[in-house]
Amino acid sequence: MNVYVESNFVLELALLQEQSTSCEEILGLCETRSVQLVVPAYSLAEPYETLARRQKKRKRLKQEIDAELGQIARTATYAERLDGFRDVTALLMNIDVEESKRLEEVCSRLTKTAEVIPLDTSVLSASTQYQRTHRFAPQDALVYSAVLSHLERARAPRSCFLNRNSRDFDDQTVVEQLERYNCKLLPRFDAGSRFILNTLR
Repeated sequence: MNVYVESNFVLELALLQEQSTSCEEILGLCETRSVQLVVPAYSLAEPYETLARRQKKRKRLKQEIDAELGQIARTATYAERLDGFRDVTALLMNIDVEESKRLEEVCSRLTKTAEVIPLDTSVLSASTQYQRTHRFAPQDALVYSAVLSHLERARAPRSCFLNRNSRDFDDQTVVEQLERYNCKLLPRFDAGSRFILNTLR
């Protein structure tokens, strides 16, 4: 069974978000070869961009808070009350380091066990078409194009495509197009985990 995942699957694991336990179960099934995880190459690169944006935002926030705390500390009666706030700004930087480390670990596990769909000219070309026909964002069009190209080649008896945000691929045409390849679209990772386990039984 092929299980297609995208960037949010990677981020869910790296950032230990609400459905990360389900993602860990799915990745574990892949590592034991119970299922074949398939991930577009773009979906292994995009999480680094997401983390970079978050880290840049946190850095700006830390600088603003540090500057404000510096001003407040000039008032003697407030200076001794600021220590806890300084711990918060240090925490922002520590989170960046921890998230980056976990993302590297998750990507390493995925590249060792999952099949990676290359970002080739046919995928790029088709993604432009899907931006028009399905009104996808460029990122979603690239992922969808990669998944469809793999489905056409793989012809697996049963597959599923898991994503985190139902709005990204919320289109009946998309659901029907995937179903033609016996691929079920599931917009939650916990639902995906249940579907996979039920299929394997």
